[in-house]
Amino acid sequence: MKSFEYIRAKDAKQAIADVAFPEAKFLGGGTNLIDLMKMGVEAPSRLVDINRLTLATIQELPTGGGLRIGALARNSDVAEHPLIRSNYPLLREALLAGASPQLRNLATVGGNILQRTRCYYFCDPAFPSCNKRDPGSGCGAIEGYNRIHAILGHSRQCIATHPSDMCVALAAFEAKIQVTGPSGTREIAFSEFHRLPGDTPERETELARNELITAVDLPLVPLSATSIYLKVRDRASYAFALVSVAALCEMDGKRFKKARLALGGVAHKPWRALAAEKMLEGNDASNELFAKAADAELKDASAFPHNRFKIDLAKRSIVHALQKVAATS
Repeated sequence: MKSFEYIRAKDAKQAIADVAFPEAKFLGGGTNLIDLMKMGVEAPSRLVDINRLTLATIQELPTGGGLRIGALARNSDVAEHPLIRSNYPLLREALLAGASPQLRNLATVGGNILQRTRCYYFCDPAFPSCNKRDPGSGCGAIEGYNRIHAILGHSRQCIATHPSDMCVALAAFEAKIQVTGPSGTREIAFSEFHRLPGDTPERETELARNELITAVDLPLVPLSATSIYLKVRDRASYAFALVSVAALCEMDGKRFKKARLALGGVAHKPWRALAAEKMLEGNDASNELFAKAADAELKDASAFPHNRFKIDLAKRSIVHALQKVAATS
């Protein structure tokens, strides 16, 4: 591991100033960053430890309802918080589906949002071709082993997927991310925070390098809403999703009044299933409708030699998630 400078920030202003140093990184839980440093993928010249900042609170928003979760709140604390358990069970399910209890005890909400792909070609510098790690070097996954890779929104520059479970739920909630930087504070819609690869896969979010995530805001969820997080993976625990579905639906009897769906494991970012939502809203629940919604969402999907199964798996996962939502409404 390359040597680095360590600084413990006392407040957000100091942290933002300290991270302006070339190749500096914020250190929160470190469950992703430290691993990448050990593997030689990340080599920061400075780590700015933000763990002493007061950004771990979970509280109701003062106006308009909803909830604000501090960026340094630990995943395990969020999952077990009374307000999350009672009002946001979808988020709890997604958090508990990810990682292991030990990692959830350390990982932070902000770090979860910013975690990097688990693509083999990115995580192992022994592979010379990765545009995300070394722009212009090519994408080794396209002609290589691509079983876990994207089927939606990819480009010739990168076919990696975003690994988070929590972020799939946040996409369905239409969360807002609060950030602060040298120019002040701003709010970023969750749908706009992560980027598709395009020609610049090394740029993964709309966050400026010296901006700090301070909180995530969740809107008020109607009491009538029904939700489910479905994760399909190779092992029953401690495995990343091949495909996941976060479904948050308001039902009027068996009719979909409003539907929010997001997919994980299929794209460079948590994928909001807008085509499927449009197909569902205003219609009565049925297996035929679910299949049509799934087909509409995966209409433009394209796969590679080792992940063609993902298209059908994604369709079946959407149908199964909607069946469970309809059965509990």
